[in-house]
Amino acid sequence: MRTQLVLIPLLLTVGLTATAQSYKKLHARSIVIDTHNDFPSTAIEKSVRFEQDLTGITHSDLARMKKGGVDIQIFSIFCNEQFGNGTAFNHAMREMDSVDATIARNPNRMMAVHAPDALNAAVASGKLGCMMGVEGGHMIEDDLANLEKLYNRGARYMTLTWNNSTSWASSAADERSKTDLGRPYGLTSFGEKVVRKMNELGMIVDISHVGEQTFYDAVRVSKKPVIASHSNTYTLCPVPRNMTDDQIRALGKNGGVIHINFYSAFVDSSFQRTGIQPSLSQLIDHVDHIVGLIGVDHVGLGSDFDGISSAPKELNDVTQMPLITEELLKRGYSKKDIRKILGENFIRVFKENQQR
Repeated sequence: MRTQLVLIPLLLTVGLTATAQSYKKLHARSIVIDTHNDFPSTAIEKSVRFEQDLTGITHSDLARMKKGGVDIQIFSIFCNEQFGNGTAFNHAMREMDSVDATIARNPNRMMAVHAPDALNAAVASGKLGCMMGVEGGHMIEDDLANLEKLYNRGARYMTLTWNNSTSWASSAADERSKTDLGRPYGLTSFGEKVVRKMNELGMIVDISHVGEQTFYDAVRVSKKPVIASHSNTYTLCPVPRNMTDDQIRALGKNGGVIHINFYSAFVDSSFQRTGIQPSLSQLIDHVDHIVGLIGVDHVGLGSDFDGISSAPKELNDVTQMPLITEELLKRGYSKKDIRKILGENFIRVFKENQQR
């Protein structure tokens, strides 16, 4: 009996150690891509630099990205609705200059990624591959020439709207609150030209933040897969920013990918009322729901770190990203499928959009 009391805890310890080594090894060997991080805006607001140790100040910094196993980070180029014609485009360019300056200061640790080959080179070199996505179509200031300039400066996706509607696309915030825009919801004829131009350039259409009618117009017009760079499921968390099951199915038919957002209020709608952070398990419930609807080829990670005020309890910063891999393993996902979720699904969409 005494022998059994010694052996049982020992076996449990060995099993737990093996599991820990397994998820850490899998995470380290996978290409981990986060499609949405708002550090460029936060850097301006808090007067900090990415290469500083910002523990306790931000969700991410360069050293903690490495510790969290992130290989490719897409940084959000963002300004809110207070910026418009004459200011929004220039603000976007300044934020892009800031990202490029950060890379230039850290050439041995970071590199710009504008194409799939460069993405592979960044992973092979061990440097953080840095991409940019424009969060809000108002930054093109109703000018397709500005859209092309943003692409040429390195933007590889554009979110058609932020919370504010543009003159050519209605947002989820406005559609769900039934705001009168003085025109029908969805894409205007110019909005359709924007989507077609993005397809032509190789810029991914991002439908996070957009209204349902804009979403359906975008997937109808786009000839290439779209993404939701940072969105969750409306069924599990009924807030305006999340996607309905019908939207998710339509995105699956388009070949696109939904990248789950870590913001507590988009994981669990009760957060706004209680202030109680959801769990990592609740976040992965959103992954399960998407996989159940359209399969594992259509889900990824879009943390929204440094653009959110609260994340699941176990995800205090970017260093804890490996815990997502651990939870996926616990739920029975295969290593192949986990690698898809961590980054390979985005790579597929990136390549398909870059094809001419």
